[in-house]
Amino acid sequence: MEQEHTGSSLERQRGGLIDREHLTPGQIVEQLDKYIIGQKEAKKSVAIALRNRLRRQHVSDDLRDEIMPNNIIMIGPTGVGKTEIARRLAKLARAPFVKVEASKFTEVGYVGRDVESMIRDLVEQAVGMVRSEKSEEVREKAALHVEERLLDILLPPVGKSDASDLEESGEEEGMEISTIGTEEKGLERELNRKSRQKMLERLRNGRMEDRQIEIEISSEGQGGMMQILGPLGQMEELGGIMQDLMSGMPKKRKKRRLTIAEARKLLEQEEVQKLIDMDAVVKEALRKVEESGIVFIDEIDKIATPTTGAGGKGPDVSREGVQRDLLPIVEGSNVSTKYGVVKTDHVLFIASGAFHVAKPSDLIPELQGRFPIRVELKSLTEEDFYLILTQPRNALIKQYQALLLTEGVELGFTDEAIREIARMAAKVNESVENIGARRLHTILTNLLEELMFGIPEQITDSRVEIDAGQVRDKLGQVAADRDLSQYIL
Repeated sequence: MEQEHTGSSLERQRGGLIDREHLTPGQIVEQLDKYIIGQKEAKKSVAIALRNRLRRQHVSDDLRDEIMPNNIIMIGPTGVGKTEIARRLAKLARAPFVKVEASKFTEVGYVGRDVESMIRDLVEQAVGMVRSEKSEEVREKAALHVEERLLDILLPPVGKSDASDLEESGEEEGMEISTIGTEEKGLERELNRKSRQKMLERLRNGRMEDRQIEIEISSEGQGGMMQILGPLGQMEELGGIMQDLMSGMPKKRKKRRLTIAEARKLLEQEEVQKLIDMDAVVKEALRKVEESGIVFIDEIDKIATPTTGAGGKGPDVSREGVQRDLLPIVEGSNVSTKYGVVKTDHVLFIASGAFHVAKPSDLIPELQGRFPIRVELKSLTEEDFYLILTQPRNALIKQYQALLLTEGVELGFTDEAIREIARMAAKVNESVENIGARRLHTILTNLLEELMFGIPEQITDSRVEIDAGQVRDKLGQVAADRDLSQYIL
């Protein structure tokens, strides 16, 4: 108890550093366990990397810029959870996240995308994320504005201008008609106000959603027509500049006849855009990218240059060029985007690869040094497959059960059937090609093919249960025949 008191007083002295609502490394691993089976070492490494980013933001200013992110290379066969770990991590951190495949990038001068495009994609992701957050903040206010616009269409307000015009004409003629006219206009405005109030209540009660009205909305241009394609980042940036120029031009307005329910959605989008400060959105998005952005580079082993039997390099000369182009981005550099310059010094890079042919040591030494944390993910066992089918929130079996429930069919699996599916997946992975948990997709697709096709016309049962015998009958022969399973499973 005394130790806890001492710790809390120290925290108060140092300014209450990290708020308790942020996830601890243990809690991060616990959250990842809900979706990914096994791979404790990889989860631990990414949890520490994520927590270190939070810790860095609470370090004193003189040291903060000196603390570099712990970039990670995850090594392991396909289908063991490398991509899923990175994706779930980004969701937990609520950070801008982009997944890219290293094989799509090529050295400048070759056909393909340049490596800086991954940062531009990350910035686009961040702008979209912040815009969405700001939209939610102003949505309630936008809804009130939409109600006013709908009311103006359904029951236009009585303006004060008519009354003032009448007063002026009365003064010019020296008549008392202005007083009479003002009283009439006052009564008319009061009646109009009460009518609008009743109409507003009907709108809020949803009693007028099917009524058709005519509204004037901005005509959006064909954004895709302005894209300029090319291998270099400058071409991509030029396309963005052209789109910005077009968006700055006055937009055409057109009239459309819609139901109030449909009109409400379109008008709300317009009002939300008016209420959002895009300069603030861009500023916040750039800050998020620089402080908490995550780039997941998949298939990094495809740009490694494996040594051949004779000790020479492989035939693809562009691989090492991609690594050298990638190096300054990972190391920390300034990347120009259409929203401004982004510094990549503190962006977290997570790379992954199977490394069947090449080895991590085949990457150029400078790039290896920029990924100091290496984690090896283990191949999945039969027991892992069983847990993958039953435990995660998004388990495949739960997905198929949810799909068939939409048809009014309850799908069940006996425990022995699930064990048999797991055993078969492990066996086929050993004998054909190890594609990890993706093997479960192919096995379940083949197992449930007839069932999915027959519902609802041929199969009318309200409950269908799969047992181990059905699994063996359906897939036993295919799994046993190696040549056949190579093409089907």
